[in-house]
Amino acid sequence: MLRAAALAPATFALAALALSAPVQAKDSLGVFGQWGAFRDPAVPRCYAIAAAQENARDRRRETAPFATIGTWPKRGIRGQVHVRLSRGAAQGAAITLRLGGRSFALTGRGADAWAADARMDAAIIAAMRSTPTMAISARDGGGRLFTDRYSLEGAATAMDAATVGCARLR
Repeated sequence: MLRAAALAPATFALAALALSAPVQAKDSLGVFGQWGAFRDPAVPRCYAIAAAQENARDRRRETAPFATIGTWPKRGIRGQVHVRLSRGAAQGAAITLRLGGRSFALTGRGADAWAADARMDAAIIAAMRSTPTMAISARDGGGRLFTDRYSLEGAATAMDAATVGCARLR
C-alpha cells in the first residue's frame, strides 16, 4: 500500500486536471495509484483521469496532457477513451496509442485524440487492464515526433470507480 506522502503529487495533479475544465461541481471518487476518478452530477458524467508523465527532455508541451475514460449515462456512453496530447498533432498525422504489444490508430484533431468507435474503446480498456504503461505518439505541425507516456498504476480501479459512480445517475 502506498503512503499518503507518495500519493500527494498524484493527488494534486489529478485535482488540477479535474478543475481545469469549466467550473462545475465535481465529486472525487478517489485516487488510485496514478489515476483519479470523478463524478460530475450536473452533466451527469463520470471519468477516470491521469496526467501524462513528465518528460524532462521534451520542453515543447503546448498543453497539459491527460487521458480520460468517460461515462455519460444519459447518452448511453460507457468507457469512452479521450486523450489530450501535449502538442497539437499535424493535420492528417497518425496518432498511435501503444499498450504492451498492441497498437491502436486513434482519430483526432489538434491536441485531442479518441478511439475510432466503441469497439476500439473496449479493446483499449481491456489492454489497459493488463499492461503497466501506455504511450501515445504523433507528429506535431513541425513534423517532430512526440510521445506522451502514462503509468497505468491504478487505472483499472479508477475506471471501475467511475463506472460505479455513474451507475445510478440518469
